Amino acid sequence: MAIMDALARIRERIQAACIRSGREIETVKLMGVSKFQTLERIEAAFDAGIRLFGESRVQEAAQKFIPFKGQHPEAEVHLIGSLQRNKAKAAAALFETIQSVDREALIRELGALTAGRERSLGILLELHTGEETKRGFSDERALCQAAEQVLAYPGLVLRGLMTMAPYTDDRAVIRRSFRALVSAQGALVSRFPESDWSCLSMGMSHDFEIAIEEGSTLLRIGTALFGERTL
Repeated sequence: MAIMDALARIRERIQAACIRSGREIETVKLMGVSKFQTLERIEAAFDAGIRLFGESRVQEAAQKFIPFKGQHPEAEVHLIGSLQRNKAKAAAALFETIQSVDREALIRELGALTAGRERSLGILLELHTGEETKRGFSDERALCQAAEQVLAYPGLVLRGLMTMAPYTDDRAVIRRSFRALVSAQGALVSRFPESDWSCLSMGMSHDFEIAIEEGSTLLRIGTALFGERTL
């Protein structure tokens, strides 16, 4: 019941933020960030209505989600943490989307791994917007070059952009981070109008209401849904 109650409170906050910003709640998807959570708690989130999950470590995700998706094929899992090239093969096989694509070498690796396969791998390009400890492409020019790389591989498909705002109580700093991603989306839509840039993955437990107000279409919610880490 704790996760179900937490989800109800989160949805109330999402609805209020959508009303403030003149948006429909259907335009905002909710991801349950299940890294470091037990399989039992993931099951509870699924029972509460969560269908999209985010993981940051390939091995941990495989241990949990290979059996979980065998029982719940409608569940979808994305990688949201940094991906090392030596884990790319396992990641390409497990995840529907890699949200944390932050360098061209990784694009080339994923492109080679997905060549000729039936199911394409979704790609979100990560933009660095101010969190010093996080990776990401540096600016719109770098994103355009990365997009050209993705489009060169038929096994990869662009889905949009992601970023992580600085962890701060300064709302102006957080808004600048999210607005930078929205600006980058506009530039990429103009440069690559036939590609899909609809997903803006931004907003976590501490800043998701600001993210909604700034245009997020996918929230990555961990602590507010699951509570503190259990693994």
